[in-house]
Amino acid sequence: MHPDTSLHPVFTRELSSEYETQLLGRDIALALKAGDCLGLRGDLGAGKSTLARAIIRHLADDLDLEVPSPTFTLEQVYATNPAIHHFDFYRLGDPSEVLELGLDEALEGAVAIIEWPQNAEGMLPDNLANIQIDIGSGDNRKITISGPPKFLCRIRRSMEIRTFLRENWGENIVRRPLTGDASTRAYELVTKEGETRLLMNAARQPDGPPVRDGKPYSQIAHLAEDVSAFVAIDLALRDAGFYAPEIFAQDLDEGLLLTEFMGQGGVIDAERKPIRERYLAAAELLVQLHLTDWQQQIKVSAAVTHQIPKFDRDAMTIEVELLVDWYAPSVRGEELPEADLQNFNQIWQGLIGRLQNSEQTLVLRDYHSPNLIWREDAHGHNRLGLIDFQDAVIGPSTYDLASLAQDARVDISEKLEEELVSHYIELRVSAEPDFDVIEFRQLYMIAAAERASKILGIFVRLHKRDKKPIYLKHIPRIRDYLERCFKNPALGEYQDWFVKVLDRKKDDIDGKY
Repeated sequence: MHPDTSLHPVFTRELSSEYETQLLGRDIALALKAGDCLGLRGDLGAGKSTLARAIIRHLADDLDLEVPSPTFTLEQVYATNPAIHHFDFYRLGDPSEVLELGLDEALEGAVAIIEWPQNAEGMLPDNLANIQIDIGSGDNRKITISGPPKFLCRIRRSMEIRTFLRENWGENIVRRPLTGDASTRAYELVTKEGETRLLMNAARQPDGPPVRDGKPYSQIAHLAEDVSAFVAIDLALRDAGFYAPEIFAQDLDEGLLLTEFMGQGGVIDAERKPIRERYLAAAELLVQLHLTDWQQQIKVSAAVTHQIPKFDRDAMTIEVELLVDWYAPSVRGEELPEADLQNFNQIWQGLIGRLQNSEQTLVLRDYHSPNLIWREDAHGHNRLGLIDFQDAVIGPSTYDLASLAQDARVDISEKLEEELVSHYIELRVSAEPDFDVIEFRQLYMIAAAERASKILGIFVRLHKRDKKPIYLKHIPRIRDYLERCFKNPALGEYQDWFVKVLDRKKDDIDGKY
């Protein structure tokens, strides 16, 4: 039986038209996740079906979708994302009939919307959220929403975004979710009168548990804790003549940004193969980034100044240790012996020392295909738009080149990798005749090995901790990249350690790749 709704958080909204009811439905749709169950309550004519249709049509991305009432069929199913099971229990003869409808099964990987849920009391899931619609004068409606705290939090956030958009861009804005990344940030494409912008939703996240010296991983690795870091790096890049999105509106406290949408042109083709000319252009852009003198303090607002953190030894160490924390135990089926851990740390302290003593510059940190926007009609370096740089640090110039030439999401052949590195080096030598090519190549391989080791750990962590197994498909590619790095003598000790401890290429992780 569903628990007493008086124990749940409650909030209300006053609506003055059918359009506002539809708008509320769209905002609710953007907050829904698989497993959610909504109960729509109210008298006949209150607007339950209007709200349900608005939710379904928005998730289907079809505002004209036919959404018949399931009054007689009791259920209609829609292949949206997530799928929706629309129930109407008005004619339900007995609450036990819900068992025959398979409501529990419907909530596995889908959303359930139930009109007249009161006719099935005692048979509804514990996570039921109630939306009560009370009729006022004319088209006025009072909406009362109650439910589990996490659900209410998502609904409130969606409504906060609507308020932010209304205050900074106006009315009649259509919101659509945009696939994000592995982080906690979320994105929406928002459109008004033919113009499309990007909404970044990045509320400040609570710190994770302390992992070392009383600090959480995010602090040690210098990961951005709020959107002010994105705003700061955006300002720095634009001031230096690079193409980063214009920011139209910002709420630093709430973690909301309304920015330019630079399109969806990329540096890979429809078959996810690298487009050589675009990758070469990205290498050329890196040269210009690395020849630029960057200020490390950036004023974001009257009250906020961002200090670009240094990619220090602690940050690099905790990154590379993701391999022994997550990847290694999954491959071996057991924790590593202490001696192997100590040997790993000793090897990497020496390698990290070399990176620390190398040329330091602005490192965007994820300079690869998902974050490089190709702008076909632009010219020069403006052909490449830059995004997702909030975690930027001051660190070794080789790091972003490794991120590009060993793209974690795309198969970069050894031939293309060498072409990209050589092209970068040629341009650096042209600008700086004393540029140390031999040293740079070794440092490049060390940075690439550090990054590959980190990513192996991250992708397993995403699977094990965050229940995102989709990233495991990239692991063979990262292993191949690491094998390339081992060809450089600078990584001889690490190769020996890896072969001894982890050279089990045929072993998979939970049979996922």
